[in-house]
Amino acid sequence: MVRVRIAPSILASDFARLGEEIAAVAAAGADFIHIDVMDGHFVPNLTIGAPVIKSLRKTTDLPFDVHLMIAPVDPFIDDFAAAGANILTVHPEAGPHLHRTLQRIRAAGMKPGVALNPATPASVVEPVIDDVDLILVMSVNPGFGGQSFIGSQLRKIERVRSMIDAAGRDIMLEVDGGVDAKTAPKAIAAGADVLVAGSAVFRGGAGAYGDNIAALRAGG
Repeated sequence: MVRVRIAPSILASDFARLGEEIAAVAAAGADFIHIDVMDGHFVPNLTIGAPVIKSLRKTTDLPFDVHLMIAPVDPFIDDFAAAGANILTVHPEAGPHLHRTLQRIRAAGMKPGVALNPATPASVVEPVIDDVDLILVMSVNPGFGGQSFIGSQLRKIERVRSMIDAAGRDIMLEVDGGVDAKTAPKAIAAGADVLVAGSAVFRGGAGAYGDNIAALRAGG
């Protein structure tokens, strides 16, 4: 059985204590640190950029799973590589040439990922499935934390899992949005092997992070 990996989203952490929060979830058993980068244009919110990620890189050796909700993405790829991103995920809608963008991400030394919004069909990733290391199914519309899981995305997770299995490559299937003790088992059953969670990890303070992560990994 595939071990489910947990990627706490720092969007739900205490931004006044980002370094401490990252160290705490790392010690609690997180597999990745999920970092949402929003530009106030592609999505209706602003978060952080490459300079902040670079400053956080020294807080942990865990992979930085960076989700770019920005447009355009290509001019910033090298900046995020230099900042210490390990996985860089982009949206097909954020640039004119997805294949070229994915090639540039890999050439910069990072694992390329593609994110699918709720209204973006799974078929979009088929032409580039040999060029990705991660496919992210958004189970909410991107831009804000704390939203409810969109149940219709379970069928998309199943479809993407079938595509990955048919491709025969080691591609991570990540789900982000409304993941908690109730929705995690459904996402895992549909084929997800990486769960992004914000409030479900960070609630209760640092003393609760280990139990929160373990509960999600076990499927709730």
